[in-house]
Amino acid sequence: MKYIGRTDEYFEINDVNHTNCGRLHDTQKNQLLLLWFTTDNNKLTIDSIDHTFNTNQIIFLTEFHQVKINKIHGVKLLRFNKPFYCILHHDSEVGCKGILFYGSASLPILSPSDSEIEILETVWKMLMIEMESKDRLQLEMLQMMLKRILILCTRIYKNQENFQATDTTKVDIIRDFNYLVETHFREKHTVAEYATLLNKSPKTISNLFKKISKKTPLQFIQERKMLEARRLLRHTDKAISEIGYEIGFNDIQAFSRFFKKYEGVSPSEFKSFSPSGNIANS
Repeated sequence: MKYIGRTDEYFEINDVNHTNCGRLHDTQKNQLLLLWFTTDNNKLTIDSIDHTFNTNQIIFLTEFHQVKINKIHGVKLLRFNKPFYCILHHDSEVGCKGILFYGSASLPILSPSDSEIEILETVWKMLMIEMESKDRLQLEMLQMMLKRILILCTRIYKNQENFQATDTTKVDIIRDFNYLVETHFREKHTVAEYATLLNKSPKTISNLFKKISKKTPLQFIQERKMLEARRLLRHTDKAISEIGYEIGFNDIQAFSRFFKKYEGVSPSEFKSFSPSGNIANS
């Protein structure tokens, strides 16, 4: 079911299985995607990393994720665009600087408890009912329910990752760092550059990551560059030197050393055995 508004608002909810899984590839510019798996053993390759998703796991994707469908048995799909609900202009915790949709190298995977699933299922049923409404309040109602789902998922993920045990101000700085990396990773490559944008010292940023994250801030920057490198190598016909330049390497040898350090193979080897991306289900 889809809602299309007068000023390009787009909202969609659907049940997807092996017969219509091509719908997962329909994401357009400025669209965001929530996938709630309803069966076990769903297999996707997301940005060249293989994943298996089971019943009631939930993931969040942006237009920038490259998704290859290997096997889909059952998933609930929710998709919307920025004209429908621009998360950048809403509460930061459910926005682009939040923990669900900032597009980092780390894919948020939720595993809700039974009680959390019950709440989400109730809201989802209300959402399905509202999709049948055709009155002038439908857009506002759908936006309100979408926000409720995003807030519920944010709470679940924060509890799951133990965000609640952390000073909120510190988490906000980490979120701001993540968002800045997403925005500037092509031209800014050091912790010091991002610390300057945040009016913090590099040592302060490093200490915050040590308390909150399993990764260092430099690892986060490097992983975002690697994510883009894998995407461009696998999904474009650009030359390796061009890809290296695009993510900040003027020297193809430096880019090759960087890539092999993290991936274990050279960029040319990675590109040569890139899969075709055909959809396969059995």
